[in-house]
Amino acid sequence: MSNEDEFEPRLGRMRARTGNHGCKYLHRVLAAANLARGGSAMPGGRTRRFDGSRIGRGAGIGRVLASRDRYAAFRQRRVIIKSRIVKLAGKGLAGARAHLRYIERDGTTRGGGRGELYGADSDKVDGRAFLDRGAQDRHQFRFIVSPEDGAEYEDLKPLTRRLMARMEEDLGTKLDWVAVDHFNTGHPHTHIVVRGRDDRGKDLIIAREYITQGMRERAAELVDLDLGPRSTSDIEDRLRGEVDQERLTSIDRALLRDVDEAGLVSAAGRDALDQTIRMGRLRKLERLGLAQLANKMLWGLDPDLAGTLRRMGERGDIIRTMQRAFTARGHAPALADQAIYDPGVPGARPLVGRVIERGLSDELNDRHYLLVEATDGRTHYVEIGRGENVDMLASGAIVRIEPFASGVREADRTVATVAAANGGRYDIDAHLSYDATATEAFAETHVHRLEAMRRLTGGVTREADGTWIIEPDHLERAATYEAARARDRPVMVEALSSQPLGKLIEADAATWLDRELIAADPVPLRDAGFGADARDAQARRRQWLIAQGLAEDTGGQTAYRAGMIDLLRRRELLRTATQLSRELGMAFAETMDGEQISGIYRRPIDIMGGRLALIEKSREFTLVPWRPDLDRHVGKSVSGIMRGDGISWTNGRQRSGPSIS
Repeated sequence: MSNEDEFEPRLGRMRARTGNHGCKYLHRVLAAANLARGGSAMPGGRTRRFDGSRIGRGAGIGRVLASRDRYAAFRQRRVIIKSRIVKLAGKGLAGARAHLRYIERDGTTRGGGRGELYGADSDKVDGRAFLDRGAQDRHQFRFIVSPEDGAEYEDLKPLTRRLMARMEEDLGTKLDWVAVDHFNTGHPHTHIVVRGRDDRGKDLIIAREYITQGMRERAAELVDLDLGPRSTSDIEDRLRGEVDQERLTSIDRALLRDVDEAGLVSAAGRDALDQTIRMGRLRKLERLGLAQLANKMLWGLDPDLAGTLRRMGERGDIIRTMQRAFTARGHAPALADQAIYDPGVPGARPLVGRVIERGLSDELNDRHYLLVEATDGRTHYVEIGRGENVDMLASGAIVRIEPFASGVREADRTVATVAAANGGRYDIDAHLSYDATATEAFAETHVHRLEAMRRLTGGVTREADGTWIIEPDHLERAATYEAARARDRPVMVEALSSQPLGKLIEADAATWLDRELIAADPVPLRDAGFGADARDAQARRRQWLIAQGLAEDTGGQTAYRAGMIDLLRRRELLRTATQLSRELGMAFAETMDGEQISGIYRRPIDIMGGRLALIEKSREFTLVPWRPDLDRHVGKSVSGIMRGDGISWTNGRQRSGPSIS
């Protein structure tokens, strides 16, 4: 810079002025700032590649907090913070409502009561009003704040409010937030939801450095003020407690950081305690088959040490979750009758059983699990992925679970082929021109597939005129999309009965028991647990069917009346229709096979035999088999043709109004 006068503040709009070296004023300010932090004078001399971590509010504060003294950090009380940014477009707002319901659920307070939302100024906040304020927000932030010594707090609300106030100072804006404290685990923690708008109504952008480091340091500072820094004995006790843990620990992370180019790590430490801790942990890893002694002080670590220990930790968490559920029921099956369902195992078989419990395996990312007592006599832990992908099921509901079928589909190959013949573009007209045998409805299914890919992974691009840009590596992108779907939905969950087993025995409706009794390949029933209960229920259901004249005992064999399932299904349909007719004040029109159906889809109707869709016409209504696609068309006109036990809904581009596919 030539002289200090050029930095004199002047009124009016700042204009680009050239000075030394022909640089603009703003460029020279940035260059001076870069020099002040040890960088080069010109942008070309930067040594740090841009990665976006410093975009947004709090970037500087986060960087300063992360650079504190390492020794002080070692003695500081630890706070774990998990964070997630959630987009609210599409199903995001419904997911946000579900998330608040989950964190406010029963059994989360010290006394086992229902969690209550609170805010900066009130101990009781209306969650619906909070979501209504943010209904038009682009995104929201979700945090879980878990102090290592959270059990020493009688109430976490003051800590949370001070943390949020400190964040407002760091970010330079007021924050609109709600929180719930949970004491249902060994580590009390707080769920915080923050609106994605600042105090000026603009999108709130928080720098990644602040989210990943700055917020944690601020929380740790506050806990230190409340409880004091960790003493030497506290630190030693924590480290000794980690030596025998079968999960990834801070000792393991230190060992991994110290691995040399030859892939070896030394057991030698900074002092006697450190060396004792390291050697003890290495011996534990050796017993787990994850470390091997190379010579007196050098050890080789398993290449996948961190991943293996994480999986072991997750398995331990699952076992503890199962034990809590069994304790609540007052009965725990033998360890041999407990299992973790892994859909990724080659040849994984479907699972049929009754739901014991549904819970959250990852509250921040809305990942759920089911505990299912299956027909094989064992109780299985099943990871079901994102909660929005599986309907809520009451305890006792009977379900069928199978691995989610993922992989590149024939539709993906068709799109790639059509696009290759059309200059890298795909649309319905190009498809029909390429394949004269294809129908418009068939081509439309390919468009739905592309739209789903675009929303989840951004693997394809849609032009304003409705055409799609298909890259040469489209099949690889389709595989990436399927992998992402499998992470969010690792299994398919089919509700075989929304009612518990006991209510099916004398139900005047087509039930799961009936379908199993006449099935050519029924589900095998082990004479234990749910298998034994299902076997007994089938025997009692058989006697009920005989009493109703729907079956006949012929010398130890049971002969079932032809069309029994259809008869039972129609009985329930007519009873339900009669009740709805009184409620709606409209006549019921039964739909026959091959008949055209059109009307307004109003809502689903749950009955013993499954779920029906209520289709309202001008002066009457009908009930038809329900499909998940329909829920996107509530209140809209739909049309289709009755085909046996299902509906062939009209697809394609129509002039007469919306249809579904």
